[in-house]
Amino acid sequence: MPDTLPSWTPTAPDRARELVGARLELHYAAQFATALGISYLQHEPDDSHTNLGWDAARNALMSHAARGVKGYVAVGVQPRGLNVVIVRDGAVVQQIALPGLTIATVTERIRATLDDEGFDATRYTLDRHYELPAHPLANGAAFRADAVALDELARWFNNAAIALGRVAREVQGASAVRVWPHHFDIATLVSYGDDKFNGLGLEPGDGYYAEPYFYVNASPQPRADQATAPLAGGGAWHTNESIGAVLPGSRVAGDAAAQQAQVRAFLDSALAACRTMVGA
Repeated sequence: MPDTLPSWTPTAPDRARELVGARLELHYAAQFATALGISYLQHEPDDSHTNLGWDAARNALMSHAARGVKGYVAVGVQPRGLNVVIVRDGAVVQQIALPGLTIATVTERIRATLDDEGFDATRYTLDRHYELPAHPLANGAAFRADAVALDELARWFNNAAIALGRVAREVQGASAVRVWPHHFDIATLVSYGDDKFNGLGLEPGDGYYAEPYFYVNASPQPRADQATAPLAGGGAWHTNESIGAVLPGSRVAGDAAAQQAQVRAFLDSALAACRTMVGA
């Protein structure tokens, strides 16, 4: 099943390095959705109860659903406008605009809605076993929301869901595409057995790259001298601390069709190279 080109929304490569502040706010906001899994779902050894999915129709990162008295409830965060949405059986029952609010205020509003849905709201918690990057939000500052930058991040997540969804459909052993709230990447994992796998994803930015970037990595981790295969689509090998193929967002150029073709070429060539690295 081919990707639907109109669903791809072109990103602006010249703005790729201007998204750090918005990315950090969105990372913090996403924890409101992850908290539903932490608070009410069975804890899985791989932390999959905490991960999120990209809902293109809602333009939201959505949690798994938990069963309440009135139905199944999920919590999501919408980058555009920076809203939290609470959904029951597919219908929005609450929307909270985050700009101007603190984490504590939003948490109490979510608890109030969960209480109305029949949950024990005292169980809803943002406590987690991982740390987020430092940010004033953690010390009581209010969300500010750079609308332009958040719109751009929404396009990155949407496009990554399309590109990685194609891999998940076509490549045997690929997992569902999910967003992991620790590193905040959207990814699929291609498993070959014997603890061999390749990860493909989009990281919206981190300590290595202050911009969104697509990546393909390998486990067991290869040696730096193995990272020599040519990569399509403007990709390059990252060999600082970890070894993998990367395509920085500032290199993804052109209209929707050109960008989608470029990302596809990178992912396919990088997966082939990284698969060889693990001997699969």
